[in-house]
Amino acid sequence: MYYTYMIRCKDNSIYTGMTNNLEKRMKEHFLKEKTGAKYTKSHTAIKLEVAWRSKDKSLACKLEYQIKNLNKKQKEKLVKGEKLSTYLKGKIDCRRYRKV
Repeated sequence: MYYTYMIRCKDNSIYTGMTNNLEKRMKEHFLKEKTGAKYTKSHTAIKLEVAWRSKDKSLACKLEYQIKNLNKKQKEKLVKGEKLSTYLKGKIDCRRYRKV
């Protein structure tokens, strides 16, 4: 199982990433561990906003890429509960992802 997730940072920015171990990855981000992302070390991750589960790494990477290409307003709407298909229909098969 793989996860694509969005984290809120202290400066109100949103970081998007993917992992196969969500709990471990969140710990790395929030505790600014050596294995955490450079971005969340400098922007201070404060909250997991949303995550989607997918069956393999390829799907998780595709979703991460598509989300990273959205603008801030669109990302905020995803955080607030907007469906992936609103922005990504035709780019990825949104039925292959389940919100965690």
